[in-house]
Amino acid sequence: MKGRGLFQFKSIHTNIAIAFSCLIICTTVILSVNTYLLSSDAVKNNSYDYTAQLIEQVNTNIQTYIGNMESIAELALRDEELQQLMRMPDPHDPKGLALVQQTSTFFRSIVESRNDIASIVFIGTNGALVSDRGDARLKGYNELLNQDWYKSAKEAGSQSVISSSRVQHIYKNEYRWVVSISRQAQTAADGSTGVLLVDLNYNVINDLCKQIHMGNRGYVFLLDPRGDLIFHPQQQLIYSGLKSEELDQIFLPVGDRSFEAKSDGTNKIYTIRSSKYGWKVIGVNYPEELVGDKRQIQFSAMLWGSVCLIIALTFSILLSLTLTKPIKKLDVHMKKVEKGDFNTRVEIESTNEIGKLARTFNLMTGKIKDLMSQVVQEQEDKRISELKALQAQIHPHFLYNTLDSIIWMAEMGKMDDVIKMTSALSKLLRFTISKGEELIPIRAELAHIEQYLTIQNIRYRNKFTYSFDVDPAIMECKILKIVLQPLVENAIYHGIKNKADSGHILIRGGRVNDGIELQVIDDGVGTDAAKLNASLAKGRPLAYTSTSATSGLGLQNVNHRIQLNFGDRFGLSFDSELDEGTTVTLRMPELMEDKGE
Repeated sequence: MKGRGLFQFKSIHTNIAIAFSCLIICTTVILSVNTYLLSSDAVKNNSYDYTAQLIEQVNTNIQTYIGNMESIAELALRDEELQQLMRMPDPHDPKGLALVQQTSTFFRSIVESRNDIASIVFIGTNGALVSDRGDARLKGYNELLNQDWYKSAKEAGSQSVISSSRVQHIYKNEYRWVVSISRQAQTAADGSTGVLLVDLNYNVINDLCKQIHMGNRGYVFLLDPRGDLIFHPQQQLIYSGLKSEELDQIFLPVGDRSFEAKSDGTNKIYTIRSSKYGWKVIGVNYPEELVGDKRQIQFSAMLWGSVCLIIALTFSILLSLTLTKPIKKLDVHMKKVEKGDFNTRVEIESTNEIGKLARTFNLMTGKIKDLMSQVVQEQEDKRISELKALQAQIHPHFLYNTLDSIIWMAEMGKMDDVIKMTSALSKLLRFTISKGEELIPIRAELAHIEQYLTIQNIRYRNKFTYSFDVDPAIMECKILKIVLQPLVENAIYHGIKNKADSGHILIRGGRVNDGIELQVIDDGVGTDAAKLNASLAKGRPLAYTSTSATSGLGLQNVNHRIQLNFGDRFGLSFDSELDEGTTVTLRMPELMEDKGE
């Protein structure tokens, strides 16, 4: 005999203890690793959010700063002396020089009131040239007209043009880093205009970016819409090629975002925000600074994971001991249920999960028992409903043939037969499609059959005769609705129709020992009664005659309806001989009006 496997033990206590231990170990390891990863991700995500807030703050400050500069430029362009100077034909005459002096003084007052403005210069199309410096040595007029800031302002019309950081060279022998705002003045009625240039102090941009601290090595830099640097804390290294940034990914058309990339051999996290002026504010962080002390997080996760593991293993062993006894008891009762005993009940009064499981088991066995009964009842109801639906159907071919017969008789001028057949069809349809009780008096059922026989007799041109011999004492007894018609129909179609000469159908009824008996007797071609009774007992479709291809579903449904309503003791039976005729006997219990169903 081969030995047992490594984890196959006879004791349920051992199996539960080992299973719990394996589950706890796996769970603890997964939770510890997951805790470490989640902690690292949480720190990183928080750092992302914090960096994004800082970058948004820088972006807001820069937009506010540039907005103020635009307001100052607007204020300068609205100066009355500047407007007069711009419209003068010759700004170099004494009056023009006086206006230049007044405008220069106004510009100087603006510059002296703010340390974030480097200079203000106006160049008019009439040759006027004004600076905030009274002793400044501006470059030549034509040379200034060819500089980029002037051309950009002319192309932009009345919109402000904000330049990237650049070396300003409008003054002789003076080169300063500035960011410029240039704007064309509104054109006067005589076509005179000009361009105002406001140079922003580059140190202000520098201070706005450097005051943001992002770890020990993080920094902020700015780019203009063309991708040129406006500010970078290591701008000279960028220009010299000793340092690089992921500018290609920064200018991907995907909007503001954060992404991680490798630059200069180091992983960096870039956070991008765009301003309404087209500038991009980029914050740079280093991933190793975000997580900080990874070893501390790892040690903490391992320590608490080990503590939880030891505690959980101890409780698993104790719990397995507690669970063993009631589980075995529950197992005994479950085996009884397997054998079909749904009356068994488990007596476990514990309030823990095993006690709840025992109570649930008791509820389950009771529910299964109820459901089994319910399924049986539903199946029976379903079959009854299907039979009722079949009962209410009117065979289309019978209706079509009857209407064709009416048309034929009308064309032949047999108006009495037309009236008789139409009246019978009307009463037949009214009875068939009417809604009412399932049980009706035998009298009403016989009236329905008489209408049916009237129609068929006219259709088959008196192929048969019919008569009734029913005890008047049973006329008010109850019978299932439309049970005789399928019997009469089969007598006509499969008994008399195939007979060479005319036939006769007799409907007989009376009391018997345990109920009522109705018979449909024909003298047609007959059939094998033994086969019909055997098929009826097995629930198969019936072939009323030996030569018929008819399925016999009508007779089968009548038999089912009777047995479903009154039991297997009642139903149909056949007695027939070839060339002698057939007798179909319908047996039902005697039901009177005051007895109900």
